[in-house]
Amino acid sequence: MKPESNRLRILLIAVFSIITGVLSSISAEYARNPIIYADVPDVAVIRVGNSYYMSSTTMHLSPGLPIMKSTNLVDWQIISYAYDILEDNDALALRNGKNAYGGGSWASSLRYHNGMFYVSTFSHTTGKTYIFSTKDPEKEPWKAISFRPALHDSSLFFDDDGKVYMIYGAGNIRLVELKPDLSGLKPGGIDMVIITNASRVAGPNIGLPAEGSQMHKINGKYYLMNITWPKGGMRTEIIFRAEKITGPYEGRIALQDKGIAQGGLVDTPDGKWYAMLFQDHGAVGRIPYLVPVKWMDDWPVFGIDGKVPDTLDIPAGKLGISGIVTADEFDYPSDKPTLKLAWQWNHNPDTNNFSLTARPGYLRITTGRVDTDILKAKNTLTQRTFGPECSGEIAIDVVNMKDGDYAGIAAFQKNYGFVGVKCAGNSKEVVMVRYGATAPEEVQSVPLTQNRVYLKIECDFKNRSDKAYFYYSTDGREWSPIGKPLQMSYTIPHFMGYRFALFNFATKTPGGFVDFDYFRVSDKISAAK
Repeated sequence: MKPESNRLRILLIAVFSIITGVLSSISAEYARNPIIYADVPDVAVIRVGNSYYMSSTTMHLSPGLPIMKSTNLVDWQIISYAYDILEDNDALALRNGKNAYGGGSWASSLRYHNGMFYVSTFSHTTGKTYIFSTKDPEKEPWKAISFRPALHDSSLFFDDDGKVYMIYGAGNIRLVELKPDLSGLKPGGIDMVIITNASRVAGPNIGLPAEGSQMHKINGKYYLMNITWPKGGMRTEIIFRAEKITGPYEGRIALQDKGIAQGGLVDTPDGKWYAMLFQDHGAVGRIPYLVPVKWMDDWPVFGIDGKVPDTLDIPAGKLGISGIVTADEFDYPSDKPTLKLAWQWNHNPDTNNFSLTARPGYLRITTGRVDTDILKAKNTLTQRTFGPECSGEIAIDVVNMKDGDYAGIAAFQKNYGFVGVKCAGNSKEVVMVRYGATAPEEVQSVPLTQNRVYLKIECDFKNRSDKAYFYYSTDGREWSPIGKPLQMSYTIPHFMGYRFALFNFATKTPGGFVDFDYFRVSDKISAAK
C-alpha cells in the first residue's frame, strides 16, 4: 500500500471514529425507546398542567391499577394505586381452589375533569365496571364506584355538553351513556353501536377484533383509538374520527410497526404530540413506547415515515426503571410501616400473616395454611423484572421454618422457577425448583447448615433470550449457581411479564415464618452470560 493511501485510510478511520463518538454522545443525551423496559401494558395517559399521568393493567395483583406520574414523558414514578383490593371473592383471594390469574382488572382509562382525576377499569372476574376518583392522586385516596355489567376495554369520556359516556367492546364498538353521578348506565340514555366491525380498516383477515378503546376530543373532533391484529401480521393501531360522538366514523391504520399498539394520545405544553403505546416483548412483558405524532388534514400521523424511532426528541431521563422497580431494606418507621409502591401481592394478601414490625428491619411472612405450590400460595410479594437484564437478590433468615415449608425468591409466571430453602424434618436444603409440564420439579438441592442464606436470580432479556439463572451464597459475596437456567415464557393464563417474587408457603403444617432482610436489584448480571 502506498504511503498516501495508508494516510488516507488512517484519516478516514479517525473521521469515522469522531462521527461515531458524536452520534453516540447525541444519542445518550436523548430519550430512547422503549420508555419503560418492563411490564406496563394497556397504558392510558393524560396531561394536567405540566405533569403527565399514566395508568396501566396489573390484573390479579393487589394493590391494583397503578397510577404513575412524569414531568417529561420519560421518567415515570408510581404515585398511587386506585384500589387496595378490587373485591374479596374466592378467585381474587386464592380461596377454595380458585384464582384470578389472567383476570382481575383489565385495560383502564384515565381522565381529568372539573378538578377531579378519574380512572376506570372493568373486571370479568367480578362482572363489574369500576370508576375511581380523587382530587389528588398523590395525597388523597381514590373513591370507588362500581356497577354492572363489565364494559370490556371501556374508555370513560366526559363530553363538553356535560354528558358522560363509556366507549367499549371488541369488534363492534359501542357507546353507552352513564348517569351524571357515574353510578351506572343511564336509563333511556344513548346505547348504540358506533362502529361496526372496527377491525375492517386493517384488512379482512382479522385474528384479534378491535378493542382497547381510548377516546379523545381534539379541536372539536372525536378520535377513537383501538388495537387489532390481522392474521399472519402484527398488532396494529387503528384510529377513527367523527364530527359527533355518535358518528358516523371514518377510520384508517394509525401504526403498523414492530407490533407496537394500544394506548392514547397526549400533547405537551409547547404543542408537541405523542402516542403512548406498548409492545409485546416476550417474557419481560408488554413494554411502553413513546411515538411522535404530527397532524395532517386533521389526522394524527404516527411515527417517522410510519416507523417508531429508537431515539426521541426529548432529553434523556434520569430515573430509568427506578420509579417502577425499587430495592428495599425493609427498614420502615415502626409507627406507620407501609410497603414501597413498587410492591404488589399476588392476589389479595392475608394481612394477618405478614408483618413489617414483628422484627424491625425485616419483612416477616408467616404461613397461614397448607398449599401444594407457589402458584397457590398466599402472601407472595412481587415486583416487575426489567430489561435488557436485571437481577434480584435477597437475604433471608429461615430459623423458624417448619417441616415441609419452602421460602425464597422466584422468577414468577405460570412457568416459574425459584431458588429457595426447603425444610425437611430437622434439616434444610437450598433448592432450585421449576414448573414442569404439569407440576413443580426439584432440579437440584444443596444441604444448608446455617440459618441466614442469600439467594439471587438473574434475568437476561437481551434479544428476547428470556433466560433466568439461579444462585445461592452463604456469605453474600461468593455466589454458586444452582439448578438449570429457566427458559422463561410469556403465557396467556397469567398474561403478564415475569416478576421477582418473595414467598413462604407450607406443604404440611402452617405457622412457620421467615424474615426477609432485604431485596436488592441491579441492571447488571454476571459477565459470564
